[in-house]
Amino acid sequence: MNLKKIRLALIGGGNMGAALAAGLVTSKKMRPAQIRVVDVRPEILRSLKKRYGVSVGSDNAAAVRGSDVVLLCVKPQQMASVLAGLLGAVTPKQLVISIAAGIKTDFIESELGQHVPVIRVMPNTPALLRAGALVYCLGQHATKTHEALAKQILSSVGSVWKTGELSMDAVTALSGSGPAYVFYLAECLAKAGAELGLEPGFAEALARQTVFGAGRMLHEDKETPARLRERVTSPGGTTEAALRVMAESGFEGILKRALAQARRRSEELSRR
Repeated sequence: MNLKKIRLALIGGGNMGAALAAGLVTSKKMRPAQIRVVDVRPEILRSLKKRYGVSVGSDNAAAVRGSDVVLLCVKPQQMASVLAGLLGAVTPKQLVISIAAGIKTDFIESELGQHVPVIRVMPNTPALLRAGALVYCLGQHATKTHEALAKQILSSVGSVWKTGELSMDAVTALSGSGPAYVFYLAECLAKAGAELGLEPGFAEALARQTVFGAGRMLHEDKETPARLRERVTSPGGTTEAALRVMAESGFEGILKRALAQARRRSEELSRR
């Protein structure tokens, strides 16, 4: 399906909803007139209309009735009430895409009924800069056509992968929460640099640029992360000395336990 011919109802104009609206408009994949953003906060709607020219409103059901694709960008705890308000407005002729963490496709399908096609997505916050990692899985009624359409929409804010729904909790632990781990690393680097005598602002600037540069190398260089690390690590040098401390302190084990805990929490949210 051609994106230029569809109508999109975007429910929730928060960070991720705004990022998707911005990505679709600025990439010129869709015209502003094709997108209707619905939110309960008038200031959010005014901002989105002014910045991107999209149409706005506060009635979820009305926006959905005139759309081909419904993009649910609401918090997990809001999903049940939002879906209840959409019951009867959504039909099997529409595609529903959800970015709510921990909300399974079968829950959305059961709440909307009528064999509505659903695709679940786990994005992450770099989508705000069109550099997101977005992973999706298909509900039982979603077809290849629906999948192709969803990929076109999601690719406006980053790179897109497909997985099975059983893997979505692990995806949430790795890439969904992952930016926070990197920010924490930068935070710790800056603090450690300051404790070594660097001026705090200078230490933070160095940490920011170091993380940015390393991330760019990971993105652009075809070598594995392990090989990139080895290229920086001269035998008997400063990097090797630092990495030895990390290994002896169980750095890899800490990350494994952290991701396992994040996955367990995602599983708990899904059960709820």
